[in-house]
Amino acid sequence: MSQPISWRARRRNALLVGLTPSLAVLAILTIVPALALVTASLTPFSLTNPQASFNFQQPLINYQQLLHDERFLNSVVTQMKLSVASVFFQVLMGLLLALLLNGETRLLHGVRTLLLIPMVLPPIIVALIWKIIYTPDISPLHQVLDRLGYPLDSLIANPDTALWAIVAADVWQWFPFTMLMVLAALQMIPHEPKEAASLDGARSFNLFRYIVLPHLKPVLAVCVLFRLIDSFKAFPLIYVLTDGGPGSVTEVTNYYGFIQAFNFSYWGYGSAIAVIILVGVFILSWLTGRAGWNHDGTAT
Repeated sequence: MSQPISWRARRRNALLVGLTPSLAVLAILTIVPALALVTASLTPFSLTNPQASFNFQQPLINYQQLLHDERFLNSVVTQMKLSVASVFFQVLMGLLLALLLNGETRLLHGVRTLLLIPMVLPPIIVALIWKIIYTPDISPLHQVLDRLGYPLDSLIANPDTALWAIVAADVWQWFPFTMLMVLAALQMIPHEPKEAASLDGARSFNLFRYIVLPHLKPVLAVCVLFRLIDSFKAFPLIYVLTDGGPGSVTEVTNYYGFIQAFNFSYWGYGSAIAVIILVGVFILSWLTGRAGWNHDGTAT
């Protein structure tokens, strides 16, 4: 006689049966397109030359060309500038506002709710809002400055300010993410150390530096890494506000890949750019995991 199946085995089989449909859909929606993307990146496929879709005679030709493509290398530098600047100000503004709004009054609850609105807006709506702000003919900001005697040219049409205009819009949309994360962390800080330090005469800055900030460091690290990963998705802002210009000063890597694939129909080359971006995102995701919590409550 066969032995009865244990409870653990039945539970494992039930989980496998329940997860199989979801895993199959996930594989179809993620793994298959990813394999198609990598495959296309190994060919010179373009709409003007569809026969090259299965030409693997020089599988690394696209990646070799990227190393000598000055426009691609410039897009990587632009992406780094945008990512570093936007993430720095998002984290800084979110931290300061979280410290300012940390409380349980109705007024603070209302202000926190209002500040969360930009984060829940669709990216294209955010881009259109800032398009209006940056267009001198219809911008309330430009009209107010004109009446005060401080006329301002279009920020998105100036090569010196276009990238900073994108940074400002991105910061406005995503600083609530850091603010929300820090507020949650502030609620978990024990009151006893702060009360003991206050009784000993510690000043507010020292309380923040030696008690509050050490508790916030793991959360801030996760915020930085998550926002770095998400900074690769500033495509709607750039598409609506500057179209990569003036010239190519706001042309980040994913926008350059979009131009190669959909404007010039170089799908193989555009796929290679997308693969490079995916590798970068996977590296940042790995770093995000490294910034997680240990069992003892410290960051790894």
